[in-house]
Amino acid sequence: MIIDSHHHLWQYNPIRDTWIDESMKILKKDFLPADLEPILKENKIDASVVVQADQSESETQYLLNCAQDNDFIKGVVGWVDLMAYNVEQRLEHFADNKWFKGIRHIVQDEPEDDFMLRSDFQNGISYLSKLGLTYDILIYPRQLPAAVELARKFPKQNFVMDHIGKPIISKSIDPFWRKEIKNLAQFPNVYCKLSGMITETKNSHWEMEDFVPFLDEIIQAFGTDRVIFGSDWPVCLLAGDYNEVLAIVRHYISEFSDTEKQNIMGLNALKFYALENFNYISH
Repeated sequence: MIIDSHHHLWQYNPIRDTWIDESMKILKKDFLPADLEPILKENKIDASVVVQADQSESETQYLLNCAQDNDFIKGVVGWVDLMAYNVEQRLEHFADNKWFKGIRHIVQDEPEDDFMLRSDFQNGISYLSKLGLTYDILIYPRQLPAAVELARKFPKQNFVMDHIGKPIISKSIDPFWRKEIKNLAQFPNVYCKLSGMITETKNSHWEMEDFVPFLDEIIQAFGTDRVIFGSDWPVCLLAGDYNEVLAIVRHYISEFSDTEKQNIMGLNALKFYALENFNYISH
């Protein structure tokens, strides 16, 4: 079983999608389920989890509609304002949908390093585990200490760190990133996505071996039971195609045991997001 635990879908709107600047022209168009499905089939991906890219409930509903209409999408990580006065009611509203698996806030765009330690944000986090919802942590390395404290405060909440914490791949490993990754991984309720790495390279130039030292650190910290493959499509297209992203992880785990490969490529995502059992073709 292979599950892509992290991709996006959108109907491009230049007024809304201001984060897509001129350096990202390739992303200034629609990326729909019909565009992704043949890519997944070509790469023998059995299922996927689609993740929010816009902080709006309207996008969350759009992604849920996509999941309902496209069998390969087995889960949605959406957005709800965790700081809203009626956050519990909004979470309950979406949690009634079987495809709704978790929440993400684009914390990397927040100016405060300790944004996730705000009392109103943590109030929203406090409702997630009661509803069986996960939380995707999207941050820059400078915000890692806050993630560590968040995991400490909510031991029953399932967290997953997106994009291995976004270190700069084109430079040598930052000792601060390494230390905080180890600190975060000490909490068994935290997973890590092997995703979003090629876009953290200088001028999108990279070799497969560039990622090995960083992946070594992640596997050493989290083991093979708490890491998950994700493509970050279509954002990955800024630096490479889907096949290349998949090849990086497959190359890295090529000497791992069959059980470890199965965990990383699918079973860990199935467990973390509590995806419903589904028929899949063994590859």
